[in-house]
Amino acid sequence: MDRGLNDSYMPTVATRFDNLGVGFAPYLQPPPEGVIRWTVGEPGFPTPEPVISTAVSELLDGKTKYTRGQGSPALCEAVAHHLMKTSKISVSPENVLITPGAKQALLYSYMTVLNPSDEAILLSPSWASYEPMISIIGGVPVNVPVDRKNFHPDMDAIRSSITDRTRMIMVNSPCNPTGAVYTREEIEEIVSIAIEHDLWIISDEIYSRLIWNGGEHVSPATIEGGKERTIVISGWSKTWAMTGMRVGFLAGPEQAVRAAVKCQANSASHIPTFMMEAARVALDCDDHVERFSDAYRHRRNLIVQGLEDIPGLRIVNPEGAFYLFIDVTGTGMSDVQFADGALKAGVQLIPASLITGGEGFIRVSYAASEEDIKEGIIRLRSWLLE
Repeated sequence: MDRGLNDSYMPTVATRFDNLGVGFAPYLQPPPEGVIRWTVGEPGFPTPEPVISTAVSELLDGKTKYTRGQGSPALCEAVAHHLMKTSKISVSPENVLITPGAKQALLYSYMTVLNPSDEAILLSPSWASYEPMISIIGGVPVNVPVDRKNFHPDMDAIRSSITDRTRMIMVNSPCNPTGAVYTREEIEEIVSIAIEHDLWIISDEIYSRLIWNGGEHVSPATIEGGKERTIVISGWSKTWAMTGMRVGFLAGPEQAVRAAVKCQANSASHIPTFMMEAARVALDCDDHVERFSDAYRHRRNLIVQGLEDIPGLRIVNPEGAFYLFIDVTGTGMSDVQFADGALKAGVQLIPASLITGGEGFIRVSYAASEEDIKEGIIRLRSWLLE
């Protein structure tokens, strides 16, 4: 088309964004005043004071310049020690990369293991950003439904989904949005499948310290044959209430980490310099982690007990993280209709049909304050039982 010099127009953007979703983002916006917010997966606690004071001290000391892109040696060493202490994962500090949030670590890991048109298995429903991230770099997400009774993996379904283009399996245990914690036997079988088909495992372990019912966190990196093909992703946001500080990490085989380091060197460079020592200090704040975990466990029990007897709701007791994944199909409403009705009743919820495999479910975050949980229960019961 011929355009005059004075015509106002712009070139088209890349087509990769045409059908790219934004997951739960529309329902993560602050609700109208007076509405209880059960949507955001953000710890309802202040960041530990030693973290804040260290960050401020580092700023005042002039730690505002470029530094080692991979992360300070002290922080990488502390992460390696932390992984061994909490998850029995053995990794060298040289094979740890500190990233601007765990989300960035996930993106680097996908860029590291996927070529265009490679397939990545997601255990559906999965966290809202996995599928768009894989798509944006040219990979092909393959959603494999989990068992709806308990949200645990369906191994036969995983096996039947593998093709000659499959390159990786995504594992998230404890899981956002379902709260499932995979058993040792399930993780072992996933590793066995990965070995059999020469696949990478990307293991998002951001909620590994938040496990209930006496369960255990089992990383694929601790299973025989798993260490050589697993990239572990985690960060500081959920465990230490540091969501806005944007600090995460990935750890894994040397070849994979070297590739991820190149991704960061040519994009984000490194996390804020003053945050490196603050992040290291956070790893020693176990008393805060225990206090947070005890509160989440209490809030989980509170919200389950408050909702489980409402007709039409099917609730699977969450095993970890701080999410409740509620089947609302028994109410006769779709998940969007349910969320809209709840909003009118004064509670903001997330309809899970925004993600693949989430149709008919609502995701609830019980990271909200205890007061908001109690008031939200009152409002929902009044609406649904009137």
